[in-house]
Amino acid sequence: MTRRPMGYDYERLKVLIVDDNRFMHELLKTILRSFGIKDVSSCYDGSDAITELKHFHADIIITDLEIQLLDGLDFVRLLRTADDSPNRFVPVIMLTGHTEFTHVAAARDVGITEFLAKPVSARRMYERLNAVIEHPRDFVRTTSYAGPDRRRRQDPSYPGPFPRATDRTTVQ
Repeated sequence: MTRRPMGYDYERLKVLIVDDNRFMHELLKTILRSFGIKDVSSCYDGSDAITELKHFHADIIITDLEIQLLDGLDFVRLLRTADDSPNRFVPVIMLTGHTEFTHVAAARDVGITEFLAKPVSARRMYERLNAVIEHPRDFVRTTSYAGPDRRRRQDPSYPGPFPRATDRTTVQ
């Protein structure tokens, strides 16, 4: 497999899985444990996940797009924007079988950090975990968006104070 991030101890990483499929929970736990991650909590819908995050301080959340009650998009939107959010800055990996551009864009626009298509593999999960850990992105808050900076590539020749001339952001 690929190398682990230098200096990062996976054994101390806390991951929350939000998915309404018990088989997927077991599969993801098996994959995460193979990386040395021991502290994994599971929720079966987004509203339970919000409650769980009040006492389980996750370093990373893995959520499915389509879950019952409060779906993955609504869960991430609430996580990022609610005044009483338990951790609006936590990285979120969206896991789904719906890879059409509209779904990817919708997930990006509610504030996910990484996107992972099903069927999930250990290698792809490892790559997404490494991306979250090794390349953290600034958290951006505007009137219409809260989440990690959606732009992965920066234009070094752009002379303005914001990545786009129309941006009015605060980076936290």
